[in-house]
Amino acid sequence: MELSTAHGPAEAALDAPADPAFLLVLTHGSNGGVDAPDLLAVRDAALELGGAVARVMQPFRLAGRRAPGSPVKQDEAWLEIVAALRARFGDVPLVQGGRSNGARVACRTARAAGAAGVLALAFPLHPPGKPERSRADELRSAGTEVLVVNGDRDPFGVPDPADAARVVVLPGERHDLAKDPAAVAAAAVPWLRRWAASRTAVSP
Repeated sequence: MELSTAHGPAEAALDAPADPAFLLVLTHGSNGGVDAPDLLAVRDAALELGGAVARVMQPFRLAGRRAPGSPVKQDEAWLEIVAALRARFGDVPLVQGGRSNGARVACRTARAAGAAGVLALAFPLHPPGKPERSRADELRSAGTEVLVVNGDRDPFGVPDPADAARVVVLPGERHDLAKDPAAVAAAAVPWLRRWAASRTAVSP
């Protein structure tokens, strides 16, 4: 699905059942793509639970850039992308997330997007070697519950449990969360199941 924004075109890879229980919108890191192992594992888990999944290639990556540039412009484009996807899938709960830089975008925009929850994979708490430059405020100000999944060997740090609804720390994983993607998905399943369950509860 091609998506237009004020800051250039974006693209979403869509996987969806006929009547999804929720919409999960995921995106990549600064220098990554939508086929990262952790994103694919979470996509598969969400589909098993009856969710629709959109893996979004943001405008800066679609244009071939390795850095997102202005956070304000990145967030503006993201909100346009999410609005277009919500229009396609209707009034189902929105869960948004991503890995690394994508997790930051999902947190910063969650309130404006009306997200029911945020899935933050490999949230980059601080630049490597610079713990004094913490980004924990992005987690705290999301305005909704945030699930963080990080590796215990991540050079970007691991958020404190107090800064999110839940922080899952996977042993042996670094920033790419590529050692055991199934463990990443397993951490996300209870989080996603609540929205699948909410649809079942209101169904006739």
